[in-house]
Amino acid sequence: MEAVFGLLVMLLGVSHGVETHCDGRQYAAKCYGPLGGTVVLQLMDGASQIHRYELKKESTVILRGRLNEIITNSLKDRSVFTPSDRTFRINKLSRTDSSEYTLSIFDLEAKLTSKKTLHLSIQAPVSSVLVASECLSQGEMKLSCSSEGGDSPQYSWTLGGRALTDAELYSENKEENSITLKQHVSGRVACKVWNHVSTVSKEEDILNCATDALPITAGVLSALVIFLVVGVAVTCANKKKKNNKPKEGEDDQEVTYADVRMVQRQQRQVEQRGKVEVEYGQVKFSERPQQTQPAGEDCLYANVRKGR
Repeated sequence: MEAVFGLLVMLLGVSHGVETHCDGRQYAAKCYGPLGGTVVLQLMDGASQIHRYELKKESTVILRGRLNEIITNSLKDRSVFTPSDRTFRINKLSRTDSSEYTLSIFDLEAKLTSKKTLHLSIQAPVSSVLVASECLSQGEMKLSCSSEGGDSPQYSWTLGGRALTDAELYSENKEENSITLKQHVSGRVACKVWNHVSTVSKEEDILNCATDALPITAGVLSALVIFLVVGVAVTCANKKKKNNKPKEGEDDQEVTYADVRMVQRQQRQVEQRGKVEVEYGQVKFSERPQQTQPAGEDCLYANVRKGR
């Protein structure tokens, strides 16, 4: 209930100061007034001599007068009749003001000389407009228009201040108040929302979806390249690590050095004293048993003795 009251207050605030005009001299005239605003009804010609007139709302007299004198005005707290131009101004319009009004004109002898009717409809004015855009898969752009407030709103689109052509418009959905533009279309698009008491428009600069898609596509490709490089690097690292790992059951070889004796050759003691000759024994390779954890060094060195 509070939300409804708040919306009503908002609409009344927006409508304040809104004014419409209607020529009630026409036969079966249709007039519109803004909710919370003002309507000015032209009831009679100002130059003609009117001896007596009477305005009824359905069967209730709301205004009666003769010549330049006002006899009855049941809406005097929010209306003004100006005898000089014969206009009737009604302020602070409400929904209950919507009705059929009948104006009767009488001559000096109180004979009916003219009778006309007009129908007055009260509408809430449009308060705001919103335009939303969306790129479609084939590069077209969909534009949607929405509004707040407003009774029986009508929608229309323009591009650069002119109507859209068949070469620019791909499709239109009047039920959703949306249009779809072709791929190459760009510029300043405007959505106009209007009814009989107000007109509001919203403009927006748009680029075609093919242009918008370039930076997005470049970003996606860059991200894919980065992911590809990282993936290759991780795969290579894992493969290298796997190749460097010793295979299970593979036997290591242990080198055992034989005794090494250093002897002086007796026959050369005089000429080459102090010169030694190294004699190498046989070198054997033996199978080392498999170990989960090595107990010591892998290499065993023999004792080296120097003979004199």
